[in-house]
Order: sequence, then structure tokens, then C-alpha cells
Amino acid sequence: MKMKEYEAKEILSKAGIRIPRGLHIKKGVEFMVTPAIREAVVKAQVEVAGRGKAGGILMAEYDQIPKTVEQLFNAEIKGVPVEEILIEEKLNIQHEYYLSITIDRSKKAPVILFTTEGGVDIEEVAQKNPDAIRKAMVHPLLSTIPGYTLRYLLNGAPKEIGQVIQKLYTVFMTQDAILAEINPLVMTPDGLYAADGKIILDDNALARHGITENRDLSERERQADAYGFSFVELSGNIGVIGNGAGLTMATVDLINNLGGKPANFLDVGGGADRVRVAHAVRLLGKMPDVKVIIVNLLGGITRCDEVAAGIIEAGVGQKIIVRLAGTNETEGKALLSSKGYLMLDTMEEAVKAAVEAAS
Repeated sequence: MKMKEYEAKEILSKAGIRIPRGLHIKKGVEFMVTPAIREAVVKAQVEVAGRGKAGGILMAEYDQIPKTVEQLFNAEIKGVPVEEILIEEKLNIQHEYYLSITIDRSKKAPVILFTTEGGVDIEEVAQKNPDAIRKAMVHPLLSTIPGYTLRYLLNGAPKEIGQVIQKLYTVFMTQDAILAEINPLVMTPDGLYAADGKIILDDNALARHGITENRDLSERERQADAYGFSFVELSGNIGVIGNGAGLTMATVDLINNLGGKPANFLDVGGGADRVRVAHAVRLLGKMPDVKVIIVNLLGGITRCDEVAAGIIEAGVGQKIIVRLAGTNETEGKALLSSKGYLMLDTMEEAVKAAVEAAS
């Protein structure tokens, strides 16, 4: 789950990383900014990429802050309404750096990225001068970063940045993050500040941090989560239901390979009964772009007759194409056949029929 900037900065501040003086406000709530902030940066707290270039970050003199806040609250940033704003002092920036820690899944370890050519255009730096970005792995059992790793990363950059890297690594590990980023990390006459911050928590660790709701989930993804499905919403018109991540992903891939457009990934899991299957079919049936649904299940601990009963009970209007094989396959096919459902023997045949039906 993505933390909003003000939430990420609160975590960074508690870890000893300096952040600009500021004030978090919500729409419709009165506020007062300290006169010590003569120039301010007014930031929309919206979870979209490139919010600055989209008009989500504005500069304001002290007496213009209320007007600028009102302007931003009345705006939409890439279609997202602004409900929260962070007002911060404008920093006297001498140099910008980029610093982040994420997971290198191929190495199964945290990886630190640092460059002295940091700032908001880090993607451009990565494309035009990739050698400017220094990378270092850290063994996941280490609680601190070894000194030689810090020296390699800094490569002549101010040594006090090493302390920030160490503190950010502590944040990354203690918060169960999959990304902890400061972009830009800025040098000012008063020292280093995290001018912006991003933290993404591992969804599986939210409860450990007292978070009861994953804000990143869409309404359908919340429903799927409540039913115990693995569900990802895509942009196509062919609904996909499978059991097991591998089989479901293979179905999605085959749809793409045959020129179709999957609307989702939905894994009902092993041992799905008629109630769970019915919930899955209804969930896809309510997606407005879905023209056809393919159900591709292999019965092991999952009984094909239970799957068939769930499909029938769902009662959706879209055409459903079914491929069932395994436990109680004969009974399941008999149930579906009595209701006129299209059943095919192989995944390839079922996917081809679904692509043709959707087009």
C-alpha cells in the first residue's frame, strides 16, 4: 500500500531524517500556517505519478497561501480530486540527490540506489546516464549497512548522506516496505532534507502496522479480498476465472497471445465450493466491459460438480465458456450441459472460443 507523502515524511522524521517544516490539512478544515514560513510549497496529496508537472505542486508567498490552497482544493490532478494538502517551507536547495531502497527479486535482497544527479527527472538520468546511478545489495539479515557499502554508494558525495542512507534502511526494514524513496534528497545551507518521500508497504504486513484497510484496492478488489480471491483488474473484455495462480496466469497469457483482451486475473484457489465460485462469477458479471467469461479449472481438491453448481447459481447475463477436468468431472459437465453451457475439453479450445465470442 502506498503511503501519502505526509505519512511517509512522518515516518522519515521519526527515524531521524530531517523534513521541511510543514502542515497537513484536509479539505473544509480551517488552518493556520506559521509566519516563519515566508515562502511555501503547496502539495496535493494525491497518489498519482508526475503530480508536479500536472499542476499538483504550487509555490506561494505567505500571504498567498490561503488562495493557493483553495485553488488546489478545487482542482483535479490527472482526474483525481484533491482532498488533502501538505504545505511546506520552501527550501534553499543547493544540490539534489536521489536515494531509494527496494527489493531485487532476482537476488532476494534489498537493493539501494543512489545518484548525485537526482531530482524529479530520475527516469531521464537512468536512460541517458545509467552509470551515474550506483547500486548496492544488502543481505536481508543485516540490520545495518556495512561501511564499505556506504563508501561505495557515496563515491565522494557528502559523507553525511551516509547517515541518511542508514536511517532510510532502518525505515525500510522496520516498516516492511517494498519501496522507501527520497526524491529529491536536497542539500541546503542548513544541511540535508527529504524534500519528498515515498514509502510503499508490503500488503501482507499491513495488519502488523495497525492498518485495517488497503487504500490501493478498487471496490471490486476489496470484494474479492473479502471473498478470499486473488484478483487483479485489467482493461479487457474477457473475464477469467481459474484455480491456481499458474493456471490462471496461463489462461490470461493465452488470451493475449490469441489477440484477446483479458479483463482480470481471478484465482478462486483450491477447494473452491459453489458459494465461492458463484461469488467469483457474479463479481465478473458486474464488470461493465466483460462480454464473455471463461472458467478454466482443474479439479483436485476442487470438485467439478461444485464448480458447475456455482456457475449456474451465479445467474449472470454474459456467455460463460467452461473447461473442467478432474474430480467429479462427469457430474459437473452433466449439470452444465443440462443448462446449455458451452464446455470444451482443452484450455486452448476454450480460450479461442472466448476470444471469438468477445470479438
